[in-house]
Amino acid sequence: MSQQAFQKIWKMIGLRYKSHPWHGIPIGPKSPTVVSSFIEVIPSDTVKYEVDKLTGYLKIDRPQKFSNIVPALYGFVPQTYCHDRVADYCMEKTGREDIVGDQDPLDICVLTEREVTHGNIIVSARPIGGLRMIDGGEADDKIVAVLENDEVYSDWEDISDLPESLINRLQHYFLTYKQLPGETPKCEITHMYGKEEAQEVILRSQEDYHSHYGDLEEALSLTLLEAFNFSQRQQDLLKGLD
Repeated sequence: MSQQAFQKIWKMIGLRYKSHPWHGIPIGPKSPTVVSSFIEVIPSDTVKYEVDKLTGYLKIDRPQKFSNIVPALYGFVPQTYCHDRVADYCMEKTGREDIVGDQDPLDICVLTEREVTHGNIIVSARPIGGLRMIDGGEADDKIVAVLENDEVYSDWEDISDLPESLINRLQHYFLTYKQLPGETPKCEITHMYGKEEAQEVILRSQEDYHSHYGDLEEALSLTLLEAFNFSQRQQDLLKGLD
């Protein structure tokens, strides 16, 4: 089966079936300077949604227990995975040991002056920095980005351009959104970093993704080819019985 035939098959699959937000949405040709972002939660949500890894549908992770409000559009960067390379970078920058990746797609906060009324959407975002968060010994970076071509925030080139009050709001949310009264905090933010480090985290998370999942489209193409060859062999066998 030719490459052109495979391309036609993938085009028809894309027309008929919904792509998995994590695996089926391209990160974008301009990555890591501009990345596709799948938005799960918006500031007005009273529950925390996240993508179910098996089905690709949004599920309720948990209600927002207290008055924490996510101060930006919040989701993840498709076709990324936080594992060994992301953890190594975290240890390099913090001097810590025994840090592991959280084995999730890379989280991203997207700032925009526009009111977005629901999640489960794809946006183009320009990373300007990030928060190096460690959650129970796991590297859990939060990339901070601005909506591409936003009328107000698009002038911000680096996280250092953000008002201090907005940075404090982002940090407060991530340090407290899982914590219950009386519990010992398990999340910490060791650093706030700029655009260059954010892009390095994105690149490493892409490498982790490809190491863990490989080229899914190529793997599925080979599976289709095997199925086609098996079907052809069956037909040849039946013809031989005539």
